[in-house]
Amino acid sequence: MAQMYVWGFMTDHYRNARHMSAHHPARRRFLQTVLGTSAALTTSPLWASLHPVAERRLEFTNLHTGEALRATFWVDGQYQKAELTAVNRLLRDHRSGDVHPIDLKLLDQLYLLQQSVGVSGAFHVISGYRSPKTNAKLHNQSSGVAKKSLHMQGRAIDIRLPGCKLKHLRQAALDLGAGGVGYYPKSDFIHVDTGRVRRW
Repeated sequence: MAQMYVWGFMTDHYRNARHMSAHHPARRRFLQTVLGTSAALTTSPLWASLHPVAERRLEFTNLHTGEALRATFWVDGQYQKAELTAVNRLLRDHRSGDVHPIDLKLLDQLYLLQQSVGVSGAFHVISGYRSPKTNAKLHNQSSGVAKKSLHMQGRAIDIRLPGCKLKHLRQAALDLGAGGVGYYPKSDFIHVDTGRVRRW
């Protein structure tokens, strides 16, 4: 499963690599780090901090259910099924109880985001997976909820990170250039997803 994901990630993102690399160096650094390629990155401080690490770990606190999780989801090049199951459970639709697989790219993205800001601790989760029914209800209540939200595919998450200023977390996410980044300072969270690179 992990190998299938890595290959898919590589082919999806490197198809236009020659065009993207010159204009998005942060995106190139992100992709090469997550994929474990070392070319041209050995002098990067972020790469140096990640390269020797044999494990990738994330902590979450679900603000709606009060549940907390510390998951070592990647060990020695392999995604850990039991840990991923626990992550999926914690990030479920808290309104309906529906559980959906969370995109592995999103977990890698969150891991690298946390490493880039240098703040440990648990991500506070405002919204993880949303069932189509829940998303439709929220969309009808607010124009800020997309009709075809990536939350419904397990490809988006709304978070804050205690100890890290929200504007700094947002900027770090933007610097990764790895997907969509939404900024909601009044509600004190950012949105991160694995869709096309965009911001709002």
